[in-house]
Amino acid sequence: MPAILTPVKTREDILFEDSLRPQKFDDFIGQENVKNNLKIFIEAARRRNEHLDHVLLYGPPGLGKTSLAYLISRELGVGIKPTSGPVIERAGDLSAILTSLQDREILFIDEIHRLHPSLEELLYSAMEDFSLDVIIGQGPGARSHKLRIKRFTLVGATTRAGKISAPLRSRFGIVHRLDYYQEEDLKKIILRSARILGVKIDSSGAEEIARRARGTPRIANRLLRRVRDYAEVKGDGRIDEKIARQALDRMEVDVLGLDEIDRKILTTIMENFGGGPVGINTIAAAIDEDKDTIESIYEPYLMRLGFLERTLRGRRVTPKAYEHLGFKPPAGQKKLF
Repeated sequence: MPAILTPVKTREDILFEDSLRPQKFDDFIGQENVKNNLKIFIEAARRRNEHLDHVLLYGPPGLGKTSLAYLISRELGVGIKPTSGPVIERAGDLSAILTSLQDREILFIDEIHRLHPSLEELLYSAMEDFSLDVIIGQGPGARSHKLRIKRFTLVGATTRAGKISAPLRSRFGIVHRLDYYQEEDLKKIILRSARILGVKIDSSGAEEIARRARGTPRIANRLLRRVRDYAEVKGDGRIDEKIARQALDRMEVDVLGLDEIDRKILTTIMENFGGGPVGINTIAAAIDEDKDTIESIYEPYLMRLGFLERTLRGRRVTPKAYEHLGFKPPAGQKKLF
């Protein structure tokens, strides 16, 4: 997928997101219910002078899970140690991290669903009674010893909550799902980012970018940077509706945020398979794209728009998608929906 529309973090995003990351909850736009609940839980923990319950944040990539983890740390006035599931390979690595945590400190594990099952088991006692089971010695003389660790808060982030084992998931006291953003919130995020980056943009320009950002702040900020480049080369550096539209049309991002691959998936099902149903493996082979990429990146947004349906027999394109792409549904297609 072109990097411009993938919600997965790229190397360039890492450089920019730190400077755009909100410094307090009032700066965090959107996700009001999640934000308000977290503020209450944090304030209660502060008043009792206790650690915050373990927090699980899940939802599609690019919606602010990492930003919320850092905000929790700031609001609690404690440090944060970030890592990710794939990085922690051995029990010794995780034990070293856990024993180095200070009282009430935050351990942030991104992509926690990719943590090895044996490491999950190590977390059980750490999260529940703040201890580690350490094996001393080898062979018949080996014995288990409980090592006490400081009370800490684990903040886990994942895009695949279903892949977290039930025992681990049950140990999180606070669980929140982040959802896609409304255009109005994305517009506010774009205007805020533009101020920080020194980009001249008016309300109509921000609206045009927000409309095509697939409900995702990470994509909105990425589009802002690319439209800024276009405005500097093809205009006077100021982003208005006209410049934003020209730039995004040139990047083949349509008015609903569909790109070339989104359209290729839909048109392939329409033209080659009569609108479906058709299996995901067949679609992947037909468009020469990875099956997992289609399922995790493209399908969720197409289904959210109501353009694609998953059925027991396979994927099926809806009349709404035919209308958007200017295709005529085959005879009898509407009766299927």
